[in-house]
Amino acid sequence: MAYLALDHLGFRYPDATVPALDDLTLDIDAGAFVVLCGTSGCGKTTLLRQLKPSLTPAGDHRAGQIRLASRPLTELSAREDASQIGFIAQDPDSQIVTDQVYHELAFGLENLGVPSDEIRLRVAEMASFFGIQEWFDQPCNALSGGQKQLLNLAAIMTGSPALLLCDEPTSQLDPIAAAHFLAALKKINDEIGTTVIVSEQRLEEVVPCADRVLVLENGRLVADAAPECIGAKLLAAGSPMFAALPTPIRLFYRLESEQAGVGAPAPTTVRAARTYLQEKLQTSNNRQQPGHPTHQSQDPVATGQTGFCDGACAARSRSAQNDKKGSLASLHYAQNDRKSSLTPLLSLHEVWFRYERNSPDVLRGLALDVYPGELTAIVGGNATGKTTTLNVIAGLLKPYRGRVKRDPRALPAGTGAGATVLLPQDPRLLFTHKTVREELEATLPLAGASKQERAGRLAEVTRRCEIAGLLDRHPFDVSGGEAQRIALADVLLARPRLLLLDEPTKGMDAAFKRRFAELLRTLIATEGLTVVMVSHDIEFCARHADRCVLCFNGEITASAPPRPFFANLCYYTTAARRISRGLLPGAITTGDIVAGAQKESRPA
Repeated sequence: MAYLALDHLGFRYPDATVPALDDLTLDIDAGAFVVLCGTSGCGKTTLLRQLKPSLTPAGDHRAGQIRLASRPLTELSAREDASQIGFIAQDPDSQIVTDQVYHELAFGLENLGVPSDEIRLRVAEMASFFGIQEWFDQPCNALSGGQKQLLNLAAIMTGSPALLLCDEPTSQLDPIAAAHFLAALKKINDEIGTTVIVSEQRLEEVVPCADRVLVLENGRLVADAAPECIGAKLLAAGSPMFAALPTPIRLFYRLESEQAGVGAPAPTTVRAARTYLQEKLQTSNNRQQPGHPTHQSQDPVATGQTGFCDGACAARSRSAQNDKKGSLASLHYAQNDRKSSLTPLLSLHEVWFRYERNSPDVLRGLALDVYPGELTAIVGGNATGKTTTLNVIAGLLKPYRGRVKRDPRALPAGTGAGATVLLPQDPRLLFTHKTVREELEATLPLAGASKQERAGRLAEVTRRCEIAGLLDRHPFDVSGGEAQRIALADVLLARPRLLLLDEPTKGMDAAFKRRFAELLRTLIATEGLTVVMVSHDIEFCARHADRCVLCFNGEITASAPPRPFFANLCYYTTAARRISRGLLPGAITTGDIVAGAQKESRPA
C-alpha cells in the first residue's frame, strides 16, 4: 500500500472561480524522491501545503482525501504533524526563529518536549551529519543563504520526519549552494529513507536526484514518469514544461529524431550527456577530418579556435592562454574595449561599503561601468556583494569610499519617468494595496503621462506581464512566480531609464522566462531602457545578457559577453558548457551544441 495517497483531491481558494487543485489521484511510495514541477500558478505550493495540516488553508473548500501511512491526514494531531512532516520554504530567512545556529537546531525538539540529554545528542548528530560544525556557534544572521537553507533542513531533520516537503528550496541560492543543498537532500533520502517531495522551477540539478517527476498544469496532473522518460511524455503532449527540463534531456531530444527518441531513455546527468554527445560526434560523417573536436587534445576555447565566437573573441582567447595570471582576469577586455567608443550611463569607481562601522567590508574597491542599452548580468555566489552593488547603484546605500558617477543628461536623479527603479529580491516588499489593480494604479502617476495615456500604459504592461487575470486578487494571495510578474509590471509602469532587477527570474517558469527576455529586449529597443540584473540563473544570463560580470569577495573579478565569459569557466558555468567542454568549442547553450553537432555531421 502507498505511503502517501491522494484520492480525487481538489481545492479552491475562497472567491476563486477556478480550482487550484482539480481531481488529483496519486500514490507515492515510502522512501521515494519526487520532483513536482509546472508553470507558475499551476498549484505546486497549494498541493504541498495540503500535505501538511498546519499549513493547509482553513475552510471547507477541499474535496477528496489524503492518507498518510493508511491514516487520513486530518486525523494527525498537532504533535504528529510537527514531528512526522517537515516543510522547507522558498525564503531561507522565513523559517529561522532563533539567534544562534545551535539554538535553531534545538528549537523544534524543545517545543516537542524532548528531554535535554536527547536534544543534545540529536543536535550533535545532525551537526555532524550535515557537516556544519565549523559554524555551529555562529549567529544565524551571519550565515550565507546556502548555509541558512542547510540549517533549516538540519533543524527539521532533528525531529526525524518521515515525509519532507520542499517548496522551491533553492530558488534564492547560487548554483553551487543549490547543488550542496540538493546533495544533502539526496543524502537524507538515500541514507535515512525519508520520503522527499520537492517543488522546483530550477530542474537542472534536482531532476537527476529524483525517482519520479510529476508535472501539474492548472491544478491537474498531466505527466508522471521517471526522469529519463519524462521528456518524451512532455514532448508528445506539446507541454511548455519541456523547455524547463534539464539540458541533458532537452539536448537528447533535439539531436534525436522523434522515432529514435521516443522509446529510448534520455540522459539526465552531465556525465551521461557527455558520453552520449561524444558517441554522437564520433559517428558523424566527417569524424575522420583533421581538426575534429574529438581529436583535439586541448579545449579549443582555451586555444582560441572558437567555432562560435567571432575573430575578436578568438584573438582574446589566444591572448588569455598566454596570460599566466589566469583566464578570468583576461575577461575584463570587453569592458575596457567599450570605454573608448561609448560613454557609460553610470560608473562605480573604487567603491567600498560596509553595513556597520566595525563590520567587514562587503564591497572592496568595486569598479563597474553600466552602458546604455545593455542588459548586464551580475553573477556570483551568495554573500559576495551582488545585491549590495545593486543598492549602491540605486542610491539606497552610500559607499564610505569611492564614487558613483552617473550621466545627468541621460539618467536624471529622483523618481518618475527616465529615472532609476529597483525591483528587490522579495517582490512583496513593493505591495501596499489590497488588490493588484490598486497597486498598479498607484504607480501610474510616476510615468508622467495623461490619464488616457496611463490607461493605455496599464493595459499594455498588464498584457505583457501576463497578469490580467490577477488584477482583482490580493497581491499576497498569488504564487511566487505571479508575485514576481506583478512586481515587474509595477516597476515598468514608471517608465524607468535604468531598471535594476534582483533575482527577477526567481519563481518564473521556463516559458515566461523566454517572454520576459523578449519583453526586456523590446523595452531596450523601443524605450531606451538599460538593465542591470543580479541573478543565480546562469542559463538565463548565458542566453539573454549582453554582458556578464562575476562578483567575488566584494569586487568584480571578470567582465565579458556571455560566450567568452562562460566558455572560460569550468564550474560556475552552464550545463551545456560542462557537457560540451573539449567536444564542441565555445558552446554554452543547448542551441550551440545542436548547431555544432549538425555542422560536424554535414558531409565535407
